[in-house]
Amino acid sequence: MATALGLGLPQNHQYDLGSDVTDVARAAERIGYESLWAYERALFPEPATQGLYGVPGMPWPDSYRGVAEPLVTLALAAAVTERARLGTSVLVAPLHGPFQLAKTLATLDAASGGRVIAGFGTGWSLDEYAAAGVRPFEERGQVMDEVIEVCRAVWGPDPVTYDGGTTRIAPAVVGPKPARPIPILLAAGGKRAQRRLIDHADGWLPVATSVEQATTQWRELRELAAERGRTKPIQTVLRTNPQYTPKPYEGGDRAPFQGNVEQIVEDLVAFAAIGFEDIIVDFQQSVRDAEELKDVAAEVYEKARAAGV
Repeated sequence: MATALGLGLPQNHQYDLGSDVTDVARAAERIGYESLWAYERALFPEPATQGLYGVPGMPWPDSYRGVAEPLVTLALAAAVTERARLGTSVLVAPLHGPFQLAKTLATLDAASGGRVIAGFGTGWSLDEYAAAGVRPFEERGQVMDEVIEVCRAVWGPDPVTYDGGTTRIAPAVVGPKPARPIPILLAAGGKRAQRRLIDHADGWLPVATSVEQATTQWRELRELAAERGRTKPIQTVLRTNPQYTPKPYEGGDRAPFQGNVEQIVEDLVAFAAIGFEDIIVDFQQSVRDAEELKDVAAEVYEKARAAGV
């Protein structure tokens, strides 16, 4: 079975959110993309007190100077599409109040006819945690556990009850309910997060680094699932952030997803062979505008399908 292809929506500050999100969403579904994705970057600290991904001295990309809220972005896309699934890769769940996040996701799923994929991560930005004010950064794992539990409770049958560290729900009717059980996928880079994924989530949301590393991580995750007695399949959605250029990349060793369309498709073929069910391509940081994003997305889709992805 062919790998399903998803497209990242234009959220960054260089885009016109009022027109570009809906325009790209319509075009992506028409091209054939099976899913549409949004990510979360809550703020851009200036001056930066923490490097990108927590790496000292690593600068934040200028594209992060204003990133549209992911669930609002997906709501815009939902209104102009019919089939494409609507996912977050990733939404930093501990930045949100668990109850309100669960209710918002349920509402979006009900409105879209059961198309939402909840992709969660714990994030890394100390400034974002301070601004959100839900719980301290050091408690992010506990908050993630509670988010998952609250989502399952709120999306389940009434009356809903829950008593946790942040959230307390007395017996209550909470609606609307999702159109179907919303899958929860986790980025899960560390061992503790991987155990959380195996025990409590539906799937995995890795980011493409190298074919070798992705193959190893996927094997280790399946081995951990077997050790912990999981029999339910693990859904997989690989995120890629291609650095598109019109010309072939010719400078030394080429990192995955760096170069022209043909080189990007070569990498899609290699990563699809690992066995990922879905692969997201997000071009918004390396194209000039929404028109180029649509053109590149169409060419990549056509050539990927021709190559057997």
